[in-house]
Amino acid sequence: MWGWELVTNLYVDGFNLYYRALKDSPFRWLDLRKLAETLFPQDSINRVCYFTARLNARPGNPSQRQRQQAYLRALATLPGFDAYYGVFRSGVKRRPLAEPVAGLPTYVLVRDSEEKGSDVNLATRLLVDGFNREYEQAVVLSNDADFAGAMRYVRDDLGLRVTLVNPDPKNSSPRELATAGRLR
Repeated sequence: MWGWELVTNLYVDGFNLYYRALKDSPFRWLDLRKLAETLFPQDSINRVCYFTARLNARPGNPSQRQRQQAYLRALATLPGFDAYYGVFRSGVKRRPLAEPVAGLPTYVLVRDSEEKGSDVNLATRLLVDGFNREYEQAVVLSNDADFAGAMRYVRDDLGLRVTLVNPDPKNSSPRELATAGRLR
């Protein structure tokens, strides 16, 4: 059906890509533009949009923040690259024990940090760029089902092509995500 070059934007869920595919691999310094050009050689890669949150220094991995900053600086040298940032929220949460022992507390306090905003930023950028006709094809690089609604809207209501690239070699995409976009 699509036999011609498409103007394509890549939307990368940074944490999903890192933790599902890159973390313990030799590809942690992945050139995202080169990846898009390799996966879609017939297309014109217009923009690479990367969604993440800046890491805080962590006791168990003090150099993690510096490595992320170096990678973000390297990515910023790519043509047509844009980074969008959520935030980390840290705190202490009360969680139930999976296997409580009689006579002992059934809850524990744990330090927790969670990334907030990156998913909303990606879905928003995907929609805004679609409304503005910034692409003919949007490629979403993630395995997060939260993007299914925005992808369906781009496909069904805006009439634009949406392709899903699942970075997780061990797990197939959730059904609602896989059906929202063409799989690659």
